[in-house]
Amino acid sequence: MVNHLANIADPLPPAIRIDRLCFAYQAKPALHGVTLDLPARQVTAFIGPSGCGKTTLLRCFNRINDRIPGARITGGSIHIHGIDINRPDIDLQELRRRVGMVFQKYNPFPKSIYENVVYSLRLSGIRKRSQLDESAEAALRSAALWDEVKDRLHSSAMGLSGGQQQRLCIARAIVSQPDILLMDEPCAALDPIATLKIEELLHQLKEQFTIVIVTHNMAQATRCADHTAFMYLGKLVEFGPTLQIFQTPHDPQTLAYVTGSFG
Repeated sequence: MVNHLANIADPLPPAIRIDRLCFAYQAKPALHGVTLDLPARQVTAFIGPSGCGKTTLLRCFNRINDRIPGARITGGSIHIHGIDINRPDIDLQELRRRVGMVFQKYNPFPKSIYENVVYSLRLSGIRKRSQLDESAEAALRSAALWDEVKDRLHSSAMGLSGGQQQRLCIARAIVSQPDILLMDEPCAALDPIATLKIEELLHQLKEQFTIVIVTHNMAQATRCADHTAFMYLGKLVEFGPTLQIFQTPHDPQTLAYVTGSFG
């Protein structure tokens, strides 16, 4: 299979370019002509009521939707750093290495903390212990977890708190140095203190990664996101700097949503 993602790390803005994207689950349309440019090395939040297409759009970026029978793009395109990711000869394993993902429910493997972090590196064929050790430490430091776990790396990841498990999942997602980090409601299952740590972490991680986050928590979007996209019924209603979206939105639907009139 030809790898057309070799130069995906080139710093060419925008990081993700979505052009008139339409998507359906079998006969049910889920996205309708979404056009959006996501800037590199910033945090973009997708907001909107349940079922509006936020997560569907997010999962188009690493083609996880491909795993759902009957799910398909019915029109439009997605380019990541200029590469059409829906070309039939795209290497999906390489795409998902370049576009990491953290899910709503933290899901560490039933392995040690160390083996959780280096799992993807082992899959890619890396066996040198010094390289694995160095990468694991770097990822855990980037996820603000190293100081808490450095003395128990070979203990079960299942013994960590929920917030620590989610940061471990972040470390696992970034150990292979992706270009983009997708986060689907990463704080939904966490308490306020753990949520705050994740939000603080986002500000640090955007120095290294382009981050796209789905959230139902509008206060979280205002705290974390540089840009915000409001979606409704599978359509992009409005996109812009976060302060503009929440303080002076252009569309009446956006205003109604951010002020709590519906949703």
